[in-house]
Amino acid sequence: MKVELKFELNGRPVHTLVESSQRLIDVLRDTLGETGTKEGCGAGECGACTVLVDGRAVNSCLYMALEAEGRTVTTIEGLASSVTALSPVQRAFVELGGIQCGFCTPGMIMTSVALLAETPRPSREDILDALTGNLCRCTGYTQIIEAIEHAAVLAAEEAGA
Repeated sequence: MKVELKFELNGRPVHTLVESSQRLIDVLRDTLGETGTKEGCGAGECGACTVLVDGRAVNSCLYMALEAEGRTVTTIEGLASSVTALSPVQRAFVELGGIQCGFCTPGMIMTSVALLAETPRPSREDILDALTGNLCRCTGYTQIIEAIEHAAVLAAEEAGA
């Protein structure tokens, strides 16, 4: 049986019908075409599917779609203000080589955005704690950590701080 689901996705209202058993990742990717969110493990272990729900990082493979009712969901597609205007976190990942194969990148970036919203000047320990649920098989994490540190500087510059 399908149920109506209404929420905000990347700044626009969404109204769709979903099965009560559908996960948020399936609705985002298969129903709404937001394929930037990746599914790695399907068990909340790798973080590739991380999106923001009301500003909080969640594993969309574990998050039931109906829980998004009335909420604000942001995916990797919702961060850039245009194709040429990346968010500070996206720019930092590109500039510092925090992207290798790219599979984990959306989840890493979304986790970083949530961290920087809560802790604008995170310590290295804060960054490591935030990334605990995100796995990368390519970078060894050094470039990712440096990118997050750089993103904090870029975001502060953008904010005029």
